[in-house]
Amino acid sequence: MAHKVIVFGEMLWDCLPSGAKPGGAPMNVALNLHQLGIDTRLISAIGNDEDGEKLLSYYKSFGISEDLIQITPDHATSQVLVDSSDPENIKYTILPEVAWDYITIKEEAKTAAKSSDAFVFGTLGVRNKTSLQTLLELLHHANLKVFDANLRPPFYDFEIIETLLGFTDILKINEDELEIFADYFNTDPEPKSLCQFLDKNFPIDIICITLGSKGALIYQNGSIFHHKGYKIQVKDTIGAGDAFLSGFIWSLLEKKSPEQILDFACKIGAYMATQEGGAPKYKRSDIEKIT
Repeated sequence: MAHKVIVFGEMLWDCLPSGAKPGGAPMNVALNLHQLGIDTRLISAIGNDEDGEKLLSYYKSFGISEDLIQITPDHATSQVLVDSSDPENIKYTILPEVAWDYITIKEEAKTAAKSSDAFVFGTLGVRNKTSLQTLLELLHHANLKVFDANLRPPFYDFEIIETLLGFTDILKINEDELEIFADYFNTDPEPKSLCQFLDKNFPIDIICITLGSKGALIYQNGSIFHHKGYKIQVKDTIGAGDAFLSGFIWSLLEKKSPEQILDFACKIGAYMATQEGGAPKYKRSDIEKIT
């Protein structure tokens, strides 16, 4: 039987100079996991509008279940204005008061969380207290809880982050977030120091830090495993971290070694950086072309 994963958070339109592309880290993760053969469901919300209809149609075109996506009549489908003038340093303007700010608790979502092999969440999707309360209730029902920090200033609060870390089994941050976390927790801004602090103070089993073009590392049981990454021609980095996380989760559920987990996660992340937008369709053979 396929592994089951639940992803919680935003789905939206990335408004690029070349046109609008479907995106949002949780939706990207869900679509990648689905394409890797995992039974994946997304808990999110769209507006009762044309943007929502088109976004849901795109999502469903992958053949993935949409039964946990809510439609909110009072709030619009999310849009994000993307500045991709520097392809390796994408900047986002995230519009406020959108549908995924108002995800409400549903019994079917609780049931899905209880039966899942992993439950993935981040910070942006809980910038509003409605969605935050929904997530906190769901986390009490989830099994393996994967926290993708995905900090988007000014939409995060470290009091909330500390609460979420108290539920976290696996934490994924990037090199910029490493510095932000280290500054807040008053540790040295290098991986081992921060990882040791988090390991001591929170119930985290694995910490993964992505390092951009320098690859990624895993901290587990006091040991650090590093992968140097793959050298590719970058088209844009939108969704590369989401693809990496999807490859990480797939490999972890398949009980791969830390070295194997990092290799596949880096490979799919590199592949995504050769594509435009955060949620393209692809085949497993496309990923294997990255060497």
